[in-house]
Amino acid sequence: MGIATVITSGKGGVGKSTASVGLGRALAARGRRVLLIDCDAGLRGLDKLSGAEDGLVYDISDVVFGRCSPAQAIYPCRTSKEDGKSEKPEEGQEELFLLPAPAKVEDMVRPPVMRRLIPLLKRYYDHVLLDSPAGVGMGFQSAACAADRALVLCGPDPVSVRSAASVRQLLSGLGLGDMRLVINQFDRGLFRETGAFKDLDGVIDSAGIRLGALVPVDKRLAAAFLRGEPAPDGSPGMLAISRAAARLEGENVPLPSWYLS
Repeated sequence: MGIATVITSGKGGVGKSTASVGLGRALAARGRRVLLIDCDAGLRGLDKLSGAEDGLVYDISDVVFGRCSPAQAIYPCRTSKEDGKSEKPEEGQEELFLLPAPAKVEDMVRPPVMRRLIPLLKRYYDHVLLDSPAGVGMGFQSAACAADRALVLCGPDPVSVRSAASVRQLLSGLGLGDMRLVINQFDRGLFRETGAFKDLDGVIDSAGIRLGALVPVDKRLAAAFLRGEPAPDGSPGMLAISRAAARLEGENVPLPSWYLS
């Protein structure tokens, strides 16, 4: 039986979908079988970021309404930078798959259905990653209601951090106590120049969530994902996400010292 993790933020624009795909790729690179679930009905984007867009026919609502089997709506993500198509990974390749969100918001899958569906999917995957939409409406509740734990993303700015604190309270209200904070798109120089927080401890204390990862700004990583490709070699953002993946699997991986200086 796998574990379900919701990736959320409350506020949009903090790189939640990029982090979801990156985490999925990092866990798959560790030999895990990983399913990404796009929960952003009407505004889905993981199909493009993961390279699974070609040949997309069915989505999660088709599974729920019995228009197809789960296997028909789950697509392999691109594993090669050179290959322009998404093909089923061969044996020994990374096993990363996507269950897309509905194209229409009215086809959103409601929380009671997600509570039944996610445990079924966890039987076949080591990790199920639920990419929550922006905001804290029904889409957020659907993504979070069946999760075992949460990664809450925020930028190192007061508005984003306040949003993370609000999401923490909502997740607690849903009975989800296992949370980690991911400070995303971190620029040390800009953080110091802004002066909104004295240090990173101020961000963590204001959010009220234990730190799980600190991911630096990485334009090359963002560009690669926008092309539906894996991360470029030597990507500092992907390295940080890979460390987060190791922590999620119970490894004691310290933050690099330069983050804390």
